[in-house]
Amino acid sequence: MTTAQRILNVGVIGCGEVAQVIHIPTLGFMSSWFRITYLCDVSPASLAHCKAKIPNLDLKTTRDAAELCSSKDVDVVMVINSDEYHVEHALLALQNDKHVLVEKPLALTKRDIHAVIEAERKSKGKLMVGYMRRYAAPLEDAIKEIGGMDKILYARVRDIIGPNSYFVDQSGTFPGKFIDFSPEDSADKTSRAEALVKTAFDEIGGVPVTPESTRLWRIFGGLGSHDLSVMREALGMPEKVVGSALGFPFWKYVIISPFVSRGAGMMLTLNLFSVLFQYPGFTVSYESGIDNIPRFDAHLEVYSANKVVRVQYDTPYVKGLPVTMHIAENADGVYKESTIRKSYEDPYTLELKKLWKVVVEGEPVKTTAEDALKDTELFGMIMKHGFGSA
Repeated sequence: MTTAQRILNVGVIGCGEVAQVIHIPTLGFMSSWFRITYLCDVSPASLAHCKAKIPNLDLKTTRDAAELCSSKDVDVVMVINSDEYHVEHALLALQNDKHVLVEKPLALTKRDIHAVIEAERKSKGKLMVGYMRRYAAPLEDAIKEIGGMDKILYARVRDIIGPNSYFVDQSGTFPGKFIDFSPEDSADKTSRAEALVKTAFDEIGGVPVTPESTRLWRIFGGLGSHDLSVMREALGMPEKVVGSALGFPFWKYVIISPFVSRGAGMMLTLNLFSVLFQYPGFTVSYESGIDNIPRFDAHLEVYSANKVVRVQYDTPYVKGLPVTMHIAENADGVYKESTIRKSYEDPYTLELKKLWKVVVEGEPVKTTAEDALKDTELFGMIMKHGFGSA
C-alpha cells in the first residue's frame, strides 16, 4: 500500500446485521482503500443508525437503489441486503457500469444468475460474489497440500454452529435491529421470496414447494453456500449425491429434530442435515446445521493414507480470530501434527483487499457469477436426491 493509492467510493445497499457487524466497520478500518459515500435501505432507522457511525460529512442516504447505483460518487456497489433483491440491485449496478460485491447467495435461481452473467458481459464493471471463506489466508496453501496427496480417500465438510446472536452480541459492534418497514415493503419481500423458490424448484424438477423445502433451500443459499463453495475450490464438483439425511420429519431420511431450551420461555428447533457426495474414487460427507451450543465448528478436512489436511474456520463476527490449517501425517513412521496460523487478518478484510485489486489493478475475479452457478447446481442435486428418495 502507498499513501497515494486510489481510494474507492463505496455505495452500500442494505444496512442490516451483516452491514453493521462486518462490512461497514471493515470498510472504516480500510480507509486508505475505501470510503463509504452512499447508504441505501428501506428502513429509515437503519439508515440513521449506520450513518451515525460513518465519519463522512458528505455521506448520502436513500431508499432508492437506482439513485445510489447511478451516482457519480460511487465506484463500487456492495449489495448486502436481503437475498430477494440481490439480483435486481446487482443488475442496476452493472447497468450503470459500477463494480459490484454482492453477498452470497448471488441468486436463488439459475435464471437470475444467467441474467447477471449477461449484464456483466455488457458492463464496464466487474462482479464479485462474497464467498469470504475462500479468501481466508491458509486456503490456497491447504489446496496445495491436498493436491500433493497420493490419493484422496475421504473428505468431510462440516458447519455446525450455535445461534448467530451469541457471536454478534460479543462482536463489539453493537448493531441495532429495526422493524420500521412499510407493509408494502414487507409484502413485496414475501411475494418475491415465494416466486423465486417456485422458479428454483421448477428448474430442478420434482421438488414440491413446502415450508420445509423452502426453508432448506434458503439454508443452502445462506450457510450452505460457504461450505459448498470451499469444497468446490478444493475438490471440484462431485459426480452425484449418493446419500442424504435432510433433517425434516416428513422425509424418509431423518435426523431427529428435538426442541431444546434457550432459556426463560424460549425454544429453538435443532436442524441438522448431512449429505454424501460421490467423487471419482472417494466420497465427501457434508454435515451442517444450527443448534443451541455456543460454538462454531466449521471446517474442510481431507484424508489420504499418510496425511490429513484440515482448514478450520471460526466465527467471522468476532474480528481477529484466525483461520488455521492443521496437518496430521506419517513422517517416516513418526506421527507429526502441525498447526499453521498464516495470518490474523480476517477473511472479510482479505476479500476487500482482493476487491480493491480487481477494481484498481485489474486482477481477475475468483468468485464470479459463473462460479456461483455451480453452487445452485449442487443445491439442486441435494434437493432432488432428498425428495426423489422420499
